[in-house]
Amino acid sequence: MNLSNVSRTHIEIIESNKDFYSFYIKNNLVLSKIVGEFDSNLKEIENLTTTKINLRGNLMVVRGEEINRQKVLKIIDNLILRYLNNNSIEKEDIKVIYDVTKMLNSENVTNLVDNNDSIKTPKKTILARSEKQKVYIEALRNRKIIFASGPAGTGKTFLAVAMALAFLHEEKVKRIILSRPAVEAGESLGFLPGDMKEKVDPYLIPIYDALHEFLGYEKMQKKIEDGTIEIAPLAFMRGRTLKDSFIILDEAQNATFTQIKMFITRLGNNSTMVLAGDPSQIDLNRAKESGFYETIKILEKIEDIKSIEFDTIDVMRNPLVSKIVGAYKKYKSNSDYNKS
Repeated sequence: MNLSNVSRTHIEIIESNKDFYSFYIKNNLVLSKIVGEFDSNLKEIENLTTTKINLRGNLMVVRGEEINRQKVLKIIDNLILRYLNNNSIEKEDIKVIYDVTKMLNSENVTNLVDNNDSIKTPKKTILARSEKQKVYIEALRNRKIIFASGPAGTGKTFLAVAMALAFLHEEKVKRIILSRPAVEAGESLGFLPGDMKEKVDPYLIPIYDALHEFLGYEKMQKKIEDGTIEIAPLAFMRGRTLKDSFIILDEAQNATFTQIKMFITRLGNNSTMVLAGDPSQIDLNRAKESGFYETIKILEKIEDIKSIEFDTIDVMRNPLVSKIVGAYKKYKSNSDYNKS
């Protein structure tokens, strides 16, 4: 393994042989964050990589199969970058970076935190955790209209919100517009209590969760109040031209063909539009009323439009969720077959 690409600002390689790697982490504060409280981070790295890590002062010694030692070094190198960029290291960062290392050639020790497979929001940096997420992030960064379809837990909405905030922070857009069809549980907006925001809020909880994670509650509320982040029902998009905006339509599978056509034709200059949907969760009275996939087929060959289809292997929640989604997909496939 070529160790020359490892950051030498905070790591000094002492020895690399067939039995172990040894290296110094020069900065004591960085070292304490890497190790974690009661060595919890080191134990997590050991469990993920099947290695044994010994710490002697600032000297770290890693034993195990060479490919796993390489992963340890790559994880630690990128955790250091993570800390320098965000002034914090969370336990989930270790698992995310580990997942990314599995996608890359073990000889490639480039910095995962700084490459094009990450999104830097005001509060944290998000890394792609699957090949599809890498493609999705590239599309979010470079295309004007992006369709993201697939099961829950694949990061469709989460990554779109992260990129929207990154665009806003970099002043590539002036506002973020969030929308979603309100058709769940057979209710319409007119029958729900409260003003328009109170009526729409229950349908946007997943987006609020992402905003809260990336911004914090106070900043999120401030941006909503000053109009930088706008919450708008899909029905209220008609007649508007959305320019200098990052626009997200969540649960797009619950929009009809006419609604989706109306929505995407609102695209103005210097704007990006994301339509995220899960075909297994159509809540319309008749599933065939959904215009999501039909629109994808019509527009898929147009330049500046990209369609990403996630599968069960891209589910990034509890691994059990991926198995559950796969089981339902198999059951539905067999049911459809039996009916034919």
